[in-house]
Amino acid sequence: MKSKNFYYYFAEIFHSMPNPLFFYLCVFIFILIGILVFLIMNKDENIKSLLSSLQKLKKSFDELDAQAKLIVKTDLELNKTQEELDKRLHSLDALQKTSSMISTTLNENEIFQKLDDYLLKALGFEKSLILTYDTQNLHCKVAMGFSEESLHYIIPNIQKDAVLLSELEKGEIFSSTNSPKQRKENISRMFNTEHFVLAPILTQDGFIGAVFVGNQSNVLRISEGDEELVSIMANQLGQSIENARLYEQAFCAKQDLEIIVQNRTKQAVEASEEAKRISKKKSEFISAVSHELRTPLTSIKGYASILASGKLGDIPLAAIERIQKINTHSDNLVKLINDLLDISRIESGRVEMNLGKCNLSELVDNVVDILTPQLKEKNIHCIPDISEDVPEMMLDSTQMERVFINTIGNAIKFTPSGGSITPKIYVDKDAVKIEIADTGIGISEEDLEKLFDEFYRVENKINQNVKGSGLGLALVKQIVEAYKGKTWITSKLNKGTTIHLTLPLPKKKIEAK
Repeated sequence: MKSKNFYYYFAEIFHSMPNPLFFYLCVFIFILIGILVFLIMNKDENIKSLLSSLQKLKKSFDELDAQAKLIVKTDLELNKTQEELDKRLHSLDALQKTSSMISTTLNENEIFQKLDDYLLKALGFEKSLILTYDTQNLHCKVAMGFSEESLHYIIPNIQKDAVLLSELEKGEIFSSTNSPKQRKENISRMFNTEHFVLAPILTQDGFIGAVFVGNQSNVLRISEGDEELVSIMANQLGQSIENARLYEQAFCAKQDLEIIVQNRTKQAVEASEEAKRISKKKSEFISAVSHELRTPLTSIKGYASILASGKLGDIPLAAIERIQKINTHSDNLVKLINDLLDISRIESGRVEMNLGKCNLSELVDNVVDILTPQLKEKNIHCIPDISEDVPEMMLDSTQMERVFINTIGNAIKFTPSGGSITPKIYVDKDAVKIEIADTGIGISEEDLEKLFDEFYRVENKINQNVKGSGLGLALVKQIVEAYKGKTWITSKLNKGTTIHLTLPLPKKKIEAK
């Protein structure tokens, strides 16, 4: 309906126009205007599209610009990090060389001589100062980048700063990076250095010095890595100084000890020579006196025998008893003199050993037979324990018999009635071992070492009632040692005593085993 009205009105207009050409012109203009309107509308759309693309392009450009800036920044940071790593590696290499050099010497002065300017510069610092502390004063050992005047200013000021010294003694490390503002300003002013590290040198004995490094240039700032580096160097320095001082102490102590040992050795040699001289004099005296005593004793014994026999007339019974006592005591004196002579001869090497094949088992049995009356009198059991593999040995049977008589007789003396004595002989490695064990009263530890001394008698009830010269065990020791053997005693009070003797086996016997 609407389209019909449109065509109707259009036809009315067309027929009402006086000139059709004008009509066509209007239609053309109308169409042209429509086309222009269409083009304009389409252009706006293109402009909007282009503007949108332009915004996107600008956004992409901004993102690329931000990324480029980030890349540049990252590159700069990487370069800076690389420089720091290179510096750190270079410093660590220098530190390793420094540590290696100072650890190879045990002289404290040489340690500081090796810390020359080159090595300290290699660590990457313009200024370096190493000080030692002796509880009262600081001493400059290494100084790089400091004048004499500045050192005369720095050292007294550090010594005056009790708080700083106290903190260093506690192991505190100060640096321009981590120190409090006031402390940083004080140290900077004292050392005239903007960037620094001040680390203590510590040992087991405590604070012994300090290491200072610094840079004046802002380009060479101190990092935490530098602080750690200086701390490591200070620790290494402390260990090297401590080792050097310990070595010096040990060396001095060794020298002092060597002097003492030389003096003591000299004194011991002199004492030994003196003891030998005295022993020789003693042996000569005993030998001379013994020989002098033998003649009158022989006469006394002879006259006593003549009187006792009645050859000079009848003698009262009481006199005979006393003459027998004279005879008995004379025998005891003769035995004592013989023991003294034997000891002096063995000590001086003048005794002659009549060596021959000796069967120790038979020898012990003979001695037990000799001592049987004494054993029965005290009701003491004595059963020898002789190993079958004990060989015959080249010994002086007479002297060895005296060894067994003295040791077993001594055991009988100190073993109470009803006790037991066990002479035991066996082979142990390269020696024949002899043990005379009893169940007697025992001996205290104080007396054990003295039992082989001449004339020594233990103070006890038995010795108070039994006479003796104190030469029996001394003679045993001399005889055994003449064969290169050893003697010792083990004992416990009220539990018995064991006398130990060793006689070395001949080499052929040892090889045969």
